[in-house]
Parts: sequence; C-alpha cells; structure tokens
Amino acid sequence: MGVMRFEKEVSAAVAPSRMFKAFFLEAHNFLPKLVPQAIKSVEILQGDGGAGSIKITNFADGGNFKYAKHRIDELDKDNFRCKYTVIEGDMLGTILESIVYDVKFEASGNGGSICNVASEFHTKGDQEIKEEALKEAEEKAMGLHKIVEAHLLANPDLYA
Repeated sequence: MGVMRFEKEVSAAVAPSRMFKAFFLEAHNFLPKLVPQAIKSVEILQGDGGAGSIKITNFADGGNFKYAKHRIDELDKDNFRCKYTVIEGDMLGTILESIVYDVKFEASGNGGSICNVASEFHTKGDQEIKEEALKEAEEKAMGLHKIVEAHLLANPDLYA
C-alpha cells in the first residue's frame, strides 16, 4: 500500500469555533441545507458524533459519487481539530484503500481563521492516483469552504 500526503492551508474571515461547528459538530444538520445540490444528507450511523463514531455522507443525485462513509478518529472541540478516515464509498474507487484527513482551525490575527488540512491517500497495492483527480477533489473542497464561509459571514449569529 502506498501513501500520498498533501497539506493545504486556507484562510477564512470567520472565527475558528464557528467554522469547526459548521464542518464537524453540526455538519449533519447544516451542510444538506446549505448545499442540497451537492449533499443529500449526513447521518451518524454509530456513536454520538465524537471519536469512534461512523458517519455517512450521501451525495446528491447526478453527482460523481453516491456516498462516503467515514470514521471519526479524533475530535478535539477545544482546539478545533478533527481527524477522520473515509473507510467506504464509491469515491475510493478501485485505487484507494482509505483517505485520512486531519483538519485544524486556528485563529488568525484578523478575527478570522486559518484551516490546516493534511490529507493522506492510502492506495491499494502500487496503484497511483491521477493528479487531475486530486485537483478536482481539492477544488470541490475549497468551493465548499468558501460557501460555508460566505454563509457564516452573512449570518453572524449562526454557531456564535
């Protein structure tokens, strides 16, 4: 099994606590309402949403993928950090065994936040991931980040 690791840093004009709540603590309620064209539902299948829990994200009809099941490996509400692993779903395809994400929101000097994301793509055998696929996934993630940021800026009391 091979591992490809990538790191990305993204800034937002929203406090880290609010971004963390939107993406991790309230995602099952928030994201399907905010982006129903992309996410049909997020459900907690096992656990209470904390470490050890299993969640499933069901994507909207007509998209590239149907679902992704992931396990919450670590959830640190005080430090706005979540580490989770995609363990099942058509997004893994025939190439990937799993994807591990380690996401941390930190305060920036302007009242906003910096999101640090480390992604590890664990491939099956000696398979290699096409760079175009990685760029497309990154663009979608950055698009979602900007949509969430804009919504939280427009609704300053949400998750305050």
